[in-house]
Amino acid sequence: VKTHTGQTLRFYDDVMKGKILLINFFFTGCTNTCPLMMDNLVNVQKLLGPRVGQDIRMISISLQPEFDTPELLALHARAYGIGPGWMLLTGKKDDIELLRHRLGFDDIDPVVDADPEQHLGTVRIANEPMHRWAMSPALLNPPAIVRAINRVIPRFTTDPA
Repeated sequence: VKTHTGQTLRFYDDVMKGKILLINFFFTGCTNTCPLMMDNLVNVQKLLGPRVGQDIRMISISLQPEFDTPELLALHARAYGIGPGWMLLTGKKDDIELLRHRLGFDDIDPVVDADPEQHLGTVRIANEPMHRWAMSPALLNPPAIVRAINRVIPRFTTDPA
């Protein structure tokens, strides 16, 4: 995969292995759910504060990698005010599709699954070291998403509140 900063990474080894992640799929040309989802996740990042980049990594993966270049993703990141610890990723279409399916962002209806406008507006919460996974609606209010994150992250990394 390629990041919005132009870095080339291997998804499992460089992005996921040993990490706690919030993962969503989006595309920059989306005018429906994606803008609302990205705004909401920016608020989640604000609530998590310095935990993002320290013990939590946020990952947004383009559903249209043939269009969403690292340069376009960088503009998108700036437009939304995405902070440190959050990577926007693109890559080869086949690799992104494989990731999407393996991470559970697919639909059993092949017609719906093939239409990026009907993608799942969800965020996957992954605690890779503990093999703990959850999914939350990405448009859920940000404090509720943070509560869902806190159920997946070990107690010693969460805020006491």
